[in-house]
Amino acid sequence: MLRCNPFLLLLLAASLAACGDPGAELVSVRKIWDRAPHSAFTDLVRFQDRWFCTFREGESHVSSDGTIRIITSADGKTWSSIAHFPREPGQDLRDPKLEVTPDGRLMALALDRRDLAEDHLEFYSLVWFSGDGTEWSTPQRVAEPDFLLWRVTWHEGTAYGGAYADHRAAGHRLNQDEFVRLYKSEDGLQFQTLVPVLFDRGSPNETAIVFRDDGTAVCLLRRDGEDNTAQIGTSQPPYTQWNWKDLNVVIGGPDLLVLPDGRLVASGRQHRSDGERRTLLWWIDPEAATATEILELPSGGDTSYAGMVLYEGLLWISYYSTHEEKTSIYLAKVALPGV
Repeated sequence: MLRCNPFLLLLLAASLAACGDPGAELVSVRKIWDRAPHSAFTDLVRFQDRWFCTFREGESHVSSDGTIRIITSADGKTWSSIAHFPREPGQDLRDPKLEVTPDGRLMALALDRRDLAEDHLEFYSLVWFSGDGTEWSTPQRVAEPDFLLWRVTWHEGTAYGGAYADHRAAGHRLNQDEFVRLYKSEDGLQFQTLVPVLFDRGSPNETAIVFRDDGTAVCLLRRDGEDNTAQIGTSQPPYTQWNWKDLNVVIGGPDLLVLPDGRLVASGRQHRSDGERRTLLWWIDPEAATATEILELPSGGDTSYAGMVLYEGLLWISYYSTHEEKTSIYLAKVALPGV
């Protein structure tokens, strides 16, 4: 049954007394989808006065049978499936994201993974477009083969996105270790390389890019190498030169949001001292290179990959977790101090 868990809310309230931002409050959390064996890797947008949440459905985290589901809700409580992107034979669809384009369409982005041989994969980045969230265009490949376009952010009519070269795919083809490349696009279909190597130390991969009111771009970047702490990068137009700093904290599945007052909120996964994985929120200060914990969402096991939207003074967060045994999709609402 899809329901709030009051016991977990009480546990979280108790934990917040000991850590995190005492001004932050978890207003509510509820499971909103659990119909597949494994539902994960979420994103969330507000579009045409409705909520749209997307995620991958499959047998497990690493199974090769992923499809993309999009669900919608008027109030964030009652959800229904509005679109499903099936896979082709040999195709695994992963890591979907949603964006609203400057011309008012809904844009879906996902990864097309194909197993070619042992320890060798082929990747493509796919996009779909919709005017209403119900009827979708056929998928089109964008950017370059074997570059995983993780997420795009529209700014002043241009989409910007970091894509990483996995060592099992583009890294082999280019005879280069893992690195991140920055792309831009005017229409969401034709992507040009803006920065050939945005970052190349410590096996960088997933990125989240936002833009402040003054035009400054801020990029939160995950790393999985021996040096695995997250990096924060800043850049000014035309975004070809970047300044990077180490946040000294590990953040997996990152998302980043700019609040109206300019503060930055990040979400992601972290391994806690008890050995468990949790989905957390942080305050991010690019100038000081600090990540200050805000709160820990009810989560555990296979978890993270959140989508964040600020709506009517609350932070709405979609994420997935296995803390109630079955890997499922959750929606949390958080009150942040000063918002």
